[in-house]
Amino acid sequence: MNSVKKESQPPVCMTIAGLDPSGGAGIIADIKTFSAFGCFACAAITSVTFQNTIGVFGAVHQTADSVNKQTQAVFEDYDVTALKTGMLPTGEIIREVARLIKKFSPKHVVVDPVVRSTSGFDLIDDAALKILIEHLFPLADLITPNIPEAERITGIALRSHDDIVRATAEMQAMGARNVLIKGGHSADGEVKEKGNAAKKAKDHLFIGGDLTVFEADFIETTATHGTGCTLAAAIAANLALGHDLIVAVKISKDFVTEAIRTAPNLGKGHSPINISPSSRV
Repeated sequence: MNSVKKESQPPVCMTIAGLDPSGGAGIIADIKTFSAFGCFACAAITSVTFQNTIGVFGAVHQTADSVNKQTQAVFEDYDVTALKTGMLPTGEIIREVARLIKKFSPKHVVVDPVVRSTSGFDLIDDAALKILIEHLFPLADLITPNIPEAERITGIALRSHDDIVRATAEMQAMGARNVLIKGGHSADGEVKEKGNAAKKAKDHLFIGGDLTVFEADFIETTATHGTGCTLAAAIAANLALGHDLIVAVKISKDFVTEAIRTAPNLGKGHSPINISPSSRV
């Protein structure tokens, strides 16, 4: 008989995503992020990618049955508080993930609609993306597209604040309740607003029709590998810790900014960011 009193259990956070063997993005980045916030991390692998800091060179996808067995084993054993999805490469996997979410009802679901790597490698085809929109958007507390992802999802070129508002409305019409459009991919560090091109990274959070803008310094660096995965995972972790959505996004934005600022110089391409407790500010 275990006589140790369990005073405080860490919340369990699960990621369903692809494996980046270089450790900067995907499953490994998510696990590092969950752990940095004191959550217990678990994971199911959807795809084994062949990548490093230079680019993505291919992938071998898991079957829907494999993803089912990995995920179900965790949900049947642990009380998963927050679930974050990343690379979901096939329609069959997406449908299975949606079915498991409905079956086990984790308290928080963050969907990062990963569609293309920074190096230009397509991680999901149009048919699978359509299934992701139809089956996962309505189940998510938050979706976290970057600018290129939002453009692909909606077909709207994001060049202004008004474009962001229109694209968000389109995604909400597709079933997304709350949308965070990440601004780090724009050429000027932000989408230009009324002619300004200030070097700021702005993320736009829409909770229903209410907008909150999170602004941070745009850091001139090539150390950006894994930023999107890390931000979505950090939001999931902070929701699991009990923060409301606005606070969770604010904490996570600050975490990623510091992780970029203190990133090590690793690899020959886009260096991984510094995903560690030291990046919490």
